[in-house]
Amino acid sequence: MENMKVLVAIDSLKGSLSSLEAGNAVADGIGRACRDAEVLVRPLADGGEGTVEALALGMNGRVEKILVKGPLGEPVEAVYGIIDDSKTAIIEMSAAAGITLVPREKRNPLHTTTYGVGEMIADAIQKGCRNFIVGIGGSATNDGGVGMLQALGYQFLDQEGRQIPYGAKGLAAIDRIRDQKVLPELTQCHFRVACDVTNPLCGEEGCSAVFGPQKGATPAMVTEMDHWMAHYAALTCEKYKRADRMIPGTGAAGGLGFAFLSYTNAVLESGVKIVLEETKLESYVKDADFVVTGEGRLDGQTVMGKAPIGVAHIAKKYGKSVIAFSGCVTDDASVCNEHGIDAFFPILRRVCTLDQAMDAGNARENLAATAEQVFRLIASLS
Repeated sequence: MENMKVLVAIDSLKGSLSSLEAGNAVADGIGRACRDAEVLVRPLADGGEGTVEALALGMNGRVEKILVKGPLGEPVEAVYGIIDDSKTAIIEMSAAAGITLVPREKRNPLHTTTYGVGEMIADAIQKGCRNFIVGIGGSATNDGGVGMLQALGYQFLDQEGRQIPYGAKGLAAIDRIRDQKVLPELTQCHFRVACDVTNPLCGEEGCSAVFGPQKGATPAMVTEMDHWMAHYAALTCEKYKRADRMIPGTGAAGGLGFAFLSYTNAVLESGVKIVLEETKLESYVKDADFVVTGEGRLDGQTVMGKAPIGVAHIAKKYGKSVIAFSGCVTDDASVCNEHGIDAFFPILRRVCTLDQAMDAGNARENLAATAEQVFRLIASLS
């Protein structure tokens, strides 16, 4: 095939390669097999880890680093992206309140806060941003997003008129909510919140019951936190009539979804949907002969809203062939073939340890070599 056009949009191989690093490795391999091929690499993410890098660096943005209050109250350096043309900030809440920031022995949602997330938003507002893309996966918190709201100027006061303490334990003390000191620019801001869970705020499927144990909560704590969360929700609903604790996704990130919907101009959307729209991937798919995607591990869960399937669905709208590469595959990965991925290929070429497989240099060469062989076959059949 003369002047073959290939679009590469592959998710990060977590722990090994970023989205763009993985894409460039695939491009190198294709180039070895088809020297005349036109290969375009586009960033890909699902709204979780890697979204800031994929969107900011892939859309001519820049990265900001600031010190914020971490989940335990200590300073942490948080990174977020800014795309100046659209005054858009790209934030991963895990950069300020992620569970990986808390040592296992210190995980306790009674004390962890989302305050740093609010500090990131406030910093971006100060730098001119009015549009926000916020990924809210991987949280260490169960504070209903109150910490974030406090950093934006909302006051959650106890019976003595004092600000409540950080963490889920503070929810029990809320007596009244004040918004007179909220950043005035917040009303001009719009938030697209990447949320791929459908849990409500409270109850058996709520954030305390479902996600609390992963964050260090005991069964007794889960019961208490759910009760406190309902109290917080009731006070919020009294003040803001649009608030509804039963909306799917309000339980995401320990109630951060509820805070965004109730206190800001926000919508909860699929993370993949946001990324694909913001990167305008569909406009690039139209002109491609082949579309290449993938992620670190292809399995039965990949079809449940993961990035490669989002790419495949767009490609199939235009009748494009879709190839996927991954670090490993499971027995149930074949379901991906029913959702738009025509063929997938694990990239490991020899028996090795996990550390060897995850090594960035090895992963890069394995990706390139596998892509080369696949496209040698394609070239021979053209």
